[in-house]
Amino acid sequence: MRVLVVKISSLGDVIHTLPALTDAAKAIPGIKFDWVVEESFAEIPAWHPAVDRVIPVAIRRWRKNIWHTWRQGDWGKFVKQIHGRPYDLVIDAQGLLKSAMIAKPLKNVKKVGLDRLSAREPVASRFYDKQVRVAWSLHAVERLRALFAEALGYRVPNAIGDYGIDADSFGVGGDVESYVVFLHGTTWKTKHWPELYWVELAELVNQRGLKVRLMWGNEEEENRAQYIASMVDNVTVQPKLDLAGVSQQIAGAKAIVSVDTGLGHLAAALNKPTVSIYGATNPGRTGVYGSGQVHLESELGCSPCLQKKCSNKTDRFESSVQGNSFSVIPPCFASVSPERVDQALGELLQGQLLVGNQLVERDA
Repeated sequence: MRVLVVKISSLGDVIHTLPALTDAAKAIPGIKFDWVVEESFAEIPAWHPAVDRVIPVAIRRWRKNIWHTWRQGDWGKFVKQIHGRPYDLVIDAQGLLKSAMIAKPLKNVKKVGLDRLSAREPVASRFYDKQVRVAWSLHAVERLRALFAEALGYRVPNAIGDYGIDADSFGVGGDVESYVVFLHGTTWKTKHWPELYWVELAELVNQRGLKVRLMWGNEEEENRAQYIASMVDNVTVQPKLDLAGVSQQIAGAKAIVSVDTGLGHLAAALNKPTVSIYGATNPGRTGVYGSGQVHLESELGCSPCLQKKCSNKTDRFESSVQGNSFSVIPPCFASVSPERVDQALGELLQGQLLVGNQLVERDA
């Protein structure tokens, strides 16, 4: 059986889809998937053993210059690709009008997607031959597992979802340094943990005998990383890395500390112990998913607000790091202090002991 999956973006959303493929592969031996995905995330589906072919799409780039895209015939070339193989089924796992339109050119193949009460854009459901209702109260991973199970005719396993990625395949070479990765970069301003909190946390991690590695994807993130590294010893700013390079750094870490960002989901998919920090967003529906995952949520009454811009003008909290007093912005992070994060990190590492500068299993 061959199925075409349409799940084009974003990084976290693409990663959330992987456990559904693992379920399907266990329930239907021999099933193979082709996957339509945004070109910037094309590496990820290929990491799953049930994915046979990845078909990149460039909607983000095409929309910037529609006329050029039309003249170059990019859409026509893409349609030719998805017509290159016969499919038994198409599953639109995105639930958007643009994803529904991607599958539309395929004729004589059943298309399955979320119904109008379950899809992010209800109009998309009009393009499906079978519409599946999935509760919004479920975590995003469980919603996708339910969609695939209904589309392919099996029951969702009771066990926690398995991303199906072999973390060892990323390798860490000869790197034996014990380190923690801080994933400090994210898109919304309301999801940014204060810089000085990262500084204090780095000091606390040093006290555990661990070093810190920082990565970045744009100038703002690089500046933040360089600032943190300038304030604390044993903090290294990595060069700009592609997704495979970031994955290798994460795979070699003892643990991860992350704000609400796509790379946090990547850490979970690689089965790394992760402490994730949430203020404006809701981990119950879109937080990192898997074993060894700790969610630290704000205790402020307005959280989670799900807003990209903080509208709280009344609550203001002061904090101090290295003698520097500052206002915690957004204020929802005042209750997610570096000490609280470090305590959670320590609990994740309780099964290991520090011998010299190396972490070993407690029963070793």
